[in-house]
Amino acid sequence: MPFTLWLNPGHGPALLELAESTGAELAWASYWCDNANEWIAPRVGLPELPFVPIPQFPGIHEGRTLGAWKARHVAAWAEGRPFVWFEDEPDATDCIAGEPGIAEHLLVEIDPLTGLTDDHIGIAKTWLRALAG
Repeated sequence: MPFTLWLNPGHGPALLELAESTGAELAWASYWCDNANEWIAPRVGLPELPFVPIPQFPGIHEGRTLGAWKARHVAAWAEGRPFVWFEDEPDATDCIAGEPGIAEHLLVEIDPLTGLTDDHIGIAKTWLRALAG
C-alpha cells in the first residue's frame, strides 16, 4: 500500500546533537525496524543506527493495540536502561508504563500530522540532562 512519508533533513543533525550533548544512544524504535537505516537515515543525515526488532503485529485479536505491541518490544530492548521514546501511537504512554522491568523513561508523544519538532527534542534534552544530574 503506497503512502507519503514526509521527512525533515533537519531532524538528523538535531537528533545527533541531542545524543552528543546528553550522552544518549540513538536507536530506531519504529515499525520500520532496520529499513529505517536504508529509507530514512540517509535522507535526514543520520548514520546507520541500532534498531528495536519489532515483529509483525499479530492484530488486535491478541488483545493488544499497535502501541502496546511496540511498547512491549521497546521495553524488552531497553533492558532496564533509562530511555526517551518519540512515539506517535496514541496509547503508547499508558502501555509502556505497564511493561515489567521498565526503567525510568520519557515518552514524548508526537502528533503524526505535525511530526517531530524542536520542542520535542528540547523536552528530551531537558529530561536527559536532569537524569544525568
